[in-house]
Amino acid sequence: MHTGMTSPYDTYTSPLASRNASAEMLRLWSPRHKFNTWRRIWLAVAEAQHELGLPVTKEQVEELRATVERGITDDEMRAAEKHEHDLRHDVMAHVHALGDSCPKARGIIHLGMTSQDVVCNADLLTIFRAMHLIDLKAVRVIDRLAHFAEKHKALPTLGFTHYQPAQPLTVGRRAASWAWDLSIAAGFSSVFHEYLRMKGLRGATGTQASYLELFAGDAPKVDELERRVMQKITADAYRDSGWYFDDENPDPDVHGPVGQTYPRIVDQMVLSALGAVAAVLHKTAGDIRLLSNRKELDEPFETNQIGSSAMPYKRNPMRCERICGLTRFVMNLVGNAYDTASTQWLERTLDDSSNRRLSLPEAFLALDGALDLMHNVAGGLVVHEAMVRKNLMAELPFMATENILMACVTLGGDRQHYHELIRVHARAAGHRVKHEGLDNDLLDRLKADPAFHPPALRAELDWSGLLDPMKYIGRSVEQTERFLREVVEPLRGHHGEALSGLGDSGPRV
Repeated sequence: MHTGMTSPYDTYTSPLASRNASAEMLRLWSPRHKFNTWRRIWLAVAEAQHELGLPVTKEQVEELRATVERGITDDEMRAAEKHEHDLRHDVMAHVHALGDSCPKARGIIHLGMTSQDVVCNADLLTIFRAMHLIDLKAVRVIDRLAHFAEKHKALPTLGFTHYQPAQPLTVGRRAASWAWDLSIAAGFSSVFHEYLRMKGLRGATGTQASYLELFAGDAPKVDELERRVMQKITADAYRDSGWYFDDENPDPDVHGPVGQTYPRIVDQMVLSALGAVAAVLHKTAGDIRLLSNRKELDEPFETNQIGSSAMPYKRNPMRCERICGLTRFVMNLVGNAYDTASTQWLERTLDDSSNRRLSLPEAFLALDGALDLMHNVAGGLVVHEAMVRKNLMAELPFMATENILMACVTLGGDRQHYHELIRVHARAAGHRVKHEGLDNDLLDRLKADPAFHPPALRAELDWSGLLDPMKYIGRSVEQTERFLREVVEPLRGHHGEALSGLGDSGPRV
């Protein structure tokens, strides 16, 4: 029997941290980042209170600043853990730990505040940065898919509706469709940022009563305290993320009449935005899996990679499968956020806390990992052109019948009569393919039918040209080029410098 943990292998570790999420996303949701953000809020409040004439001295502020700006140490983290063991309150544990490091400032830390004046604003700052990282990675995937679309924009391939053969398009046009879907989802996420607001400084039930007491009933000073603090704590996050920040009017928006916390429906909106991106990635990865089965596409496959422990020949689309698994997890967290938002009793209840510690970071970590995987897949997709053509040509005679039917009608033929003739021959050709395993001989059958022998029809129809795939792709090339020009190029121009700073991506394990 184990009496204690002796190795990191003796305890559970989230696979989101060990296998999927990037170092940057993990840092954003790390304890150190969270508690350093708490400390920056306490410093901003102390600075503003000193500036507005409350009994907070410059010496206390400077001692607090020196400690906050060096960052929380491991020893301070451990000290906070000890305080929390006794106090059973995480915010007060860190107030005490910070006070231990700033004895002169101890008495003014958290002055007039409630816990959620710290926690909510810190959480929103982390969400801002995490959403920005997700947006950049979504654009990076769009960029990779766009390069693929450009390269294969004129390669005809079989289209599908209901997962049954349908009119052809091109390999690049299909990739452009994936990228367009992602641009919609990422765009929704970006627009949503405009509605994210800071919680502000509101006190125990949102009425600012404690702050009003501090300022002896001077309401304008309460407003000024909130304005100054929100400006101090958001400037870097907003500027770094490229949102909102206006140097001439840097005041961030804050929520209206909230309770102790910012409205938890905001979390649902955040997770909904993440879920939209996840849904597109799931669909794209699913399409690639289907095309891998048809031997038309393969995701990147490393030299020593093993596809199956039992079947050495297999080359499974494991990265796309992982994308589907991670994104399904993200999508299912959206309903969880609805539940949390709908059960916040009156001005505050605490059942949101333990839930949000899981749902918010894990949604971001899972989607972050899925976006990195999709970026890797999109950059290394292998197109098997011979199989693409073989699969298309096996079905193309069926696609050609629409052109044949229109030619017959154009020359005065009865549409219903020729439709029935083509239908009968098509069924016979289909039976030959499905039941006998032979080639599709539909065009040969039509050419042998006397009904298709009239000289005018023979002159109208180029029977050999009927099997040119480019006759059936419609505006695939034009639509792809337009998407690249009108959507992708502006995204590249707007995000180019930020995208170059993301570094490489790929499966961590």
